Amino acid sequence: MPKRPTTTKEAMIEGAFRLIREQGHEALTVRNLASFLGCSTQPVMYQFPDTGVLKDLVYQKTDAFHSAYLLAGEDLLEIGMRYIRFAEEEPHLFRFLFQSGRFSGLSLEDLVRAPETAGILAAVSEEESLTPEDAAAFFEPLAALVHGYASLIANNAMEYDPDAVRRALVTVAEGLERKGSDE
Repeated sequence: MPKRPTTTKEAMIEGAFRLIREQGHEALTVRNLASFLGCSTQPVMYQFPDTGVLKDLVYQKTDAFHSAYLLAGEDLLEIGMRYIRFAEEEPHLFRFLFQSGRFSGLSLEDLVRAPETAGILAAVSEEESLTPEDAAAFFEPLAALVHGYASLIANNAMEYDPDAVRRALVTVAEGLERKGSDE
């Protein structure tokens, strides 16, 4: 009877997630993952002969982790603040999600309407009493602002100042609400 694998596929995905979380997505190689897990490269190569599949599975896990983190916010402002705080607390995961080339060639509208954003758009629609189309139009400039802050913070180009960020988000949201009521 063949020896039972001691490093499961799930353990490898979890290990790859932890490796990226600690060292960044650039560190995810078969050799680094095997070392991180304390095994040889053979089990990793056996489970994932195409490392692109491993990266996709780890991306899905990271995206689910990020979404749960965001949706723990009670309202749109808190979700935005949590998005930025995630970039400060988890810069390697943030860069893996948003700065590893997965969104090359997509517009901001494409990103706002991506399936991963459906939960947030539903919250915007409900909170602001908007149609899904109006919710997307309201959310798009806020998403650009929030993502800009988060990117600067994740890349150590800006220090996280929650009070200043909150004031900016409230100011922009109020301006968008006024604009919407004028139309």
